[in-house]
Amino acid sequence: MPRRKSVNIIRNVGVDPRYGMETIQKFINIVMWCGKKNTARRVVYGAFDIVAKKQNKNPDEVIELFNQAVSNSTPMVEVKARRVGGSVFQVPVEVTILRGRSLAFKNIISAATARSGNSFDIKLAAELIEAAENRGGAVKSKLEKHKMAEANKAFSYLTW
Repeated sequence: MPRRKSVNIIRNVGVDPRYGMETIQKFINIVMWCGKKNTARRVVYGAFDIVAKKQNKNPDEVIELFNQAVSNSTPMVEVKARRVGGSVFQVPVEVTILRGRSLAFKNIISAATARSGNSFDIKLAAELIEAAENRGGAVKSKLEKHKMAEANKAFSYLTW
C-alpha cells in the first residue's frame, strides 16, 4: 500500500488572458517566481512580442512556434533510480504527456536562464526560437536524457 496519496491530481489552472490557452498559463506559472504572476506574464508576453518582431510573425504564428519549441524539447524517456538489493540502477522509463510537457517547460526556462543577455524576456525569446529550430539548450537537455536512457537500456527489466 502506498504511504502517500496519489499524485495524479490534475489541477485546472485556467487560461491566460491574452491568448486563451492553458499551456501558456502553465508556462507562466512555471516562470513565476515568489508569487509574482504579473511579472511572469510581462516576461512571457514580452518574449512572445520579441519573437514576433524577430521572425516577422503574427500572434497565431508565435503560438505555433511556442508549441513547436515545446514539442521539440519534450523528452520521451527518462531514467529513474531503482534500488535493487544493495545497488542503485538507473532504469529508463517512458514519460507521460503531462510530465513531458512539464520537463520541456523546465528545460526551456533553465536553458534561457543559463544564456548570457540583458533581460530574461530577451533570453527566453532566443531560446524559444532555437528550440523551435531543434537546437539550443533545451533540445540538448532532451538529447542527454535520451542518451542516458539508451545507455541504461539493459536495466529496463527492472521496471515495475
